[in-house]
Amino acid sequence: MLRDLHLHALGVIDDATLELAPGLTALTGETGAGKTMVTTGLGLLLGARADAGLVRHGQRRALVEGRFTAEPSLAASRLDEVGAELDGDELLVARHVTDQGRSRAFVGGAQTTVTALAEVTGELATIHGQSEQARLGTSERQRDVLDRACGPDHLSRLTDYQRLFAERRRLQAELDELTSHAQQRVREADLLRFGLDEIERVAPQPGEDLALASQFTRLQALDDLRALAHRVSVTLSGDEYADDTADAVGLLGEARKGLDHLADLDPSARPLHERAVEISSALADLAADTSGYLADLESDPAGLERVVSRQADLARLTRKYGTTVDEVIAWSSEQATRLLELEDSDGRVGELAARVQVLTAELEDRAAVLGRERRRLATDLAGRVQDELAALAMPHARLVFEVSTTAELTTHGRDHVQLLFSANPGSLPAPLARTASGGELSRVRLALEVVLADQDAGHTFVFDEVDAGVGGAVGLEIGRRLARLARGSQVVVVTHLAQVAAFADHHLVVRKASDGQVTSSDVAPVAGEARLRELARMMGGLDEADSALAHARDLLAETER
Repeated sequence: MLRDLHLHALGVIDDATLELAPGLTALTGETGAGKTMVTTGLGLLLGARADAGLVRHGQRRALVEGRFTAEPSLAASRLDEVGAELDGDELLVARHVTDQGRSRAFVGGAQTTVTALAEVTGELATIHGQSEQARLGTSERQRDVLDRACGPDHLSRLTDYQRLFAERRRLQAELDELTSHAQQRVREADLLRFGLDEIERVAPQPGEDLALASQFTRLQALDDLRALAHRVSVTLSGDEYADDTADAVGLLGEARKGLDHLADLDPSARPLHERAVEISSALADLAADTSGYLADLESDPAGLERVVSRQADLARLTRKYGTTVDEVIAWSSEQATRLLELEDSDGRVGELAARVQVLTAELEDRAAVLGRERRRLATDLAGRVQDELAALAMPHARLVFEVSTTAELTTHGRDHVQLLFSANPGSLPAPLARTASGGELSRVRLALEVVLADQDAGHTFVFDEVDAGVGGAVGLEIGRRLARLARGSQVVVVTHLAQVAAFADHHLVVRKASDGQVTSSDVAPVAGEARLRELARMMGGLDEADSALAHARDLLAETER
């Protein structure tokens, strides 16, 4: 149920709050006062398209806020998806529209998309206006109406059917892709085998290209390395072919002997001698290691040739499969997995075909059950709606829900539903959209909602000029039907007929005021004498005239009876 609706800077409405209650609420006012802005505002909360033209002149943005009682039908999972939170048992929703036409939507304090907003609020309220009348003329909407009439068990079966249908469509798409690109997969598999075989023959190792580059540099500079190492070795330990060469080991030995003698004469010099011993040992090790390094630097032309050849093998791979050897190895691993998938595609095709066949058979069975239920309810629903239409001054109206079988399974089964209508005796029923006038469509729509009221207990229905094109006694009957619908649901009706407004449990009036420069509207509840004056005005009389007020009293008395 909608508790209240706050409108700010929306069209001619500067700022207004509608406090709503259970039952039937009538919204009236003079033409141009702004009644449409109320339904427009609620439409924004239900996901309608935003437009910069809705923003009041001179304002930067329009604001619409609604406070709903969170009905049990509102799935907690849907609220969790958008991050919404309830305020006790209430759900706050809002829509902002800027003067540039940009829009923001909020559900339970969380900003979300307009689509998500519509999915949430669509479970709580429905607007019946001119657009809904147009939708009622479509086969899809007519099927939805018939499905509602079939009850919650039928709708649950339809949901299960749609889940299976979506699975079959997904698997069929995969199967079609596999079968239609068979040659392409064969070509891809051949290319992958060639590449993987080429890599396997070379058998690259992780980081091998970097190691070979270092090895190549060492082998290529071997003569320079030997000369430099020899010079260092001579500096450290001397040249065996030159007796007069001073070397670091010999000089350090002389220094150590001197420090040894010094320590004998002065014990405080002992630490210096010990350090000389340590350095001498380390220097001897360094000289030996350098000599060993020099000995290992033997000329190896064959080794250089092997390195160059191996680098050439790796270069052929890195030109095709990656810029480094590690990338080549990674490509090989990934494409080996892909090759397995391609080689297994024949098995996957068989698996998919079998699953699609099973699902198709199951969907056919479920579609048959849905179709039988629709055909069983079609006649009953049409009869009940005809009874309502007879009370709405359409005694000769005929309504037929024609259910035919489609050639293929669809998302809703194998049924095509078309609502046929005739208003006059002797006329054959024809598609509703082609034969019904605007006033007739309004009454058909109302009759359907009254008949289906039990399916949407607690729902909020907003009827925008459901009485268009009618008056007098028909208006009274429309009022009675709206009052009956309001016994189990909240109903808000925007009306220009006093005969309809008189049935309301609550009456709101939209009034327009102007200071000569700016026009604005507000919404206020009326009761007692104020309501009598509004009903008198709606009946075309002077709202202060005794006769008009008496007529209004008579009308209220009639509705009470």
